[in-house]
Amino acid sequence: MKSIVETAGEDAQLSISVELLRAGGQDKTLLGPGEYTVLFPTNDAYSLFSEELLDSVRADPVKVANLVRFHVILGKLTTYELAGMEAIKTLQGEHLEISGAPPGIRLNGAAIIKPDIECTNGIYHIIDRVLLPRALEARLKQYGTG
Repeated sequence: MKSIVETAGEDAQLSISVELLRAGGQDKTLLGPGEYTVLFPTNDAYSLFSEELLDSVRADPVKVANLVRFHVILGKLTTYELAGMEAIKTLQGEHLEISGAPPGIRLNGAAIIKPDIECTNGIYHIIDRVLLPRALEARLKQYGTG
């Protein structure tokens, strides 16, 4: 078994998420002590954004870090554990609303499409949408997205 970063890095459909994770320096966080739950959007989820928009996020380390940290939760949580909650705090500081029951769990409207991928330092779930913190979502609306 490998770490979250190593395992996700081997999945071609997560290449944008892993690239942003590394660009935001969060790969180092996930390699440190502790267990985490990560919500990885697929590459297709990023297709809702223009290349210009993605480039603007990539160019700003604070935006990248906030976006990535909004997809990371402290502690290892399976979909069944998430289903028992109404909301959960992310490393970014904001909460995600949780709805549905397995296999139809949603976090802020994003569906978990591949759940419970176990790793040495936690677990990750693949989701169908990019989760946007409020501040970043407001900034992205100027690009006509969000």
